[in-house]
Amino acid sequence: MANRSLLSSCCSNLPPLKLPSATTSRLTRSSLFCCSSSKPNNGNNQNPISFTCLHFKPKRKLPMSHHQHSLLASGDHKLRFNVECSATGEDTDSLVDQATSEESFPWTSVILPFVFPALGGLLFGYDIGATSGATISLQSPELSGTTWFSFSAVQLGLVVSGSLYGALLGSLLVYPTADFLGRRRELIIAAGLYLLGGFITASAPGLGVLLVGRLLYGLGIGMAMHGAPLYIAETCPSQIRGTLISLKELFIVLGILLGYFVGSFQINAVGGWRYMFGLSAPVALLMGIGMWSLPSSPRWLLLRAVQGKAPLQECKEKAILALSKLRGRPLGDKFSEKEIERNLSSLKSSYADEESEGSFLEVFQGSSLKAFIIGGGLVLFQQITGQPSVLYYAGSILQTAGFSAAADATRVSVVIGVFKFLMTSVAVLKVDDLGRRPLLIGGVSGIVVSLLLLSAYYKFLGAFPIVAVAALLLYVGCYQISFGPISWLMVSEIFPLRTRGKGISLAVLTNFGSNALVTFAFSPLKEFLGAENLFLVFGAIAVVALLFAIFVVPETKGLSLEEIESKILK
Repeated sequence: MANRSLLSSCCSNLPPLKLPSATTSRLTRSSLFCCSSSKPNNGNNQNPISFTCLHFKPKRKLPMSHHQHSLLASGDHKLRFNVECSATGEDTDSLVDQATSEESFPWTSVILPFVFPALGGLLFGYDIGATSGATISLQSPELSGTTWFSFSAVQLGLVVSGSLYGALLGSLLVYPTADFLGRRRELIIAAGLYLLGGFITASAPGLGVLLVGRLLYGLGIGMAMHGAPLYIAETCPSQIRGTLISLKELFIVLGILLGYFVGSFQINAVGGWRYMFGLSAPVALLMGIGMWSLPSSPRWLLLRAVQGKAPLQECKEKAILALSKLRGRPLGDKFSEKEIERNLSSLKSSYADEESEGSFLEVFQGSSLKAFIIGGGLVLFQQITGQPSVLYYAGSILQTAGFSAAADATRVSVVIGVFKFLMTSVAVLKVDDLGRRPLLIGGVSGIVVSLLLLSAYYKFLGAFPIVAVAALLLYVGCYQISFGPISWLMVSEIFPLRTRGKGISLAVLTNFGSNALVTFAFSPLKEFLGAENLFLVFGAIAVVALLFAIFVVPETKGLSLEEIESKILK
């Protein structure tokens, strides 16, 4: 309804307030807002309810008449407009709820519930960055500090991709257990696996034990990458949810950069790879302690009750206490109680509309299949255009390119990590301004050029190592403004409500499966095809990815999740 949209748009950025029959007002840091509602007392429920809203936002330049300027000059900082809509009963309540759904909160209250889950992403990124230097250290007769430093291509592939195989297994294990464990316990278990995996890998007496440690660490990655975005999304205020989930990608990049830094400082130490892998343990311990101190997700508690898996009243009381703690309010405060009541009503309504959860096979039908083609296609192309190989083998590629000393290669990897961090920051800030498609198409075009440059370097530009460095920087920069943030943003937006959980699980499996496959296959394929032909193959796949982005991926900028489902998927 157009009038409903108009009312929602005028109220969408405001703190929550009640709209009784009398006038209500609220003064915020950036606006003065008043609303009054009235209904003709004639017993006819079909007559419109009249809402009168007064809203002035100083930062917004609006056309004003001379009379309005006079009002402002006199201190009456209000703009008045009327909205009429035919709404009765529950429709009226829904309209008011929609207009007052945002909450006020102290920013300090959202820091810890974001940071501790996001450490799971940082540890994932750290593994990527640290492995780049650790593989050089492990294979050095002088620096490995072991007698088993000579690896075949298959053994090297297992060392590098062992954590990714663990992540793939973790993603499979978490699929049937996530709703039972809950987001908080899932992240505590992930922290324990990170801690155990990092310790075993760092102290490994042989290749077999090292691979066990890599697998355990990977299990932690799989659980953390599933639980962290869910916990953040379900516990943070709705008006900053997008910002925080985007910042989680930045934590992954920060972890990569940290891994590169540690590698650069430890590359000349005997047994330096042990320090590179082992530094993850104290961070994992901090993550586990932090998650232990946080409450369970209030929405998960309500979900358990609605699904009939726990007593309703008990879960409701726990959810109120959890939300109060998350927002830094007195335990059991009235605002948290009202917020939980609203969430509970929304969940009950969702389960009433959808008689049961979407089945696994339903993801491959109708609009869900279209969504999976878009989301799953993006995370697949994200990996098979060579992304894992470029990141995990950055040090080795640079070493081959002329930076013969191991320290030179790892220090250039640090430069790449810094550049990656900066480009990710740009993408996070601009994705809602420029839109998804322009960044995706522009970034993938740059990836094509960078892969062709790497191929050309290995074919006939070997005398110019700067070409390899420039190509890697171009690849990293373009990846971070395209596939990096946008693939997972699209995955979170594109699936319909009924199959969103199953669809995202499939996307996670597709991501880790293709990542592990490409990482494992890189060294053998490099031996078989040669680096010049391998990067040429990646470049050809990137061309297909570019066509996919142009002709298949839609623009979702500015659309609500419901609009995406109705306008794009139908």
